[in-house]
Amino acid sequence: MQPRGLIDTGALLALLDRDDKWHAACTAAFDRARLPLGTTGAVLAEFFHLLGHSKRDHNAAWQLLRSGAITVIGTDNADLPELQSLMERYRDRPMDFADATLVHAGSKLKLADIMTIDHDDFETYRMVGRRKFRILPERGTATR
Repeated sequence: MQPRGLIDTGALLALLDRDDKWHAACTAAFDRARLPLGTTGAVLAEFFHLLGHSKRDHNAAWQLLRSGAITVIGTDNADLPELQSLMERYRDRPMDFADATLVHAGSKLKLADIMTIDHDDFETYRMVGRRKFRILPERGTATR
């Protein structure tokens, strides 16, 4: 199924971690989101790396990913020039590869909605045509 928005690493982590200051805001945004949300293999690699080694956390991650609420957007060789161009354009941030794949996917699939806690970067990034992302949850909705 075609994704209706995007989801970044920090939001995925916050969904699973009840102690994360963004947990409540991300859960509320996820409950209101039009599903499925798309993410990329690069984001998932970052997600599982940051998740650690807890079997419980890995099981929860797999349950979320296999629920159908998240879909994986592929990246192939044809995407590499644009990913390189994005990372060079935003090297002052610097833009990491996972973020580049999301910005590229947003442009390619015309998806402006993104669940992320990385407001500073995604408020700066622009898709093709200088389109801005609509970021969920909103800045300032984290607790603590």
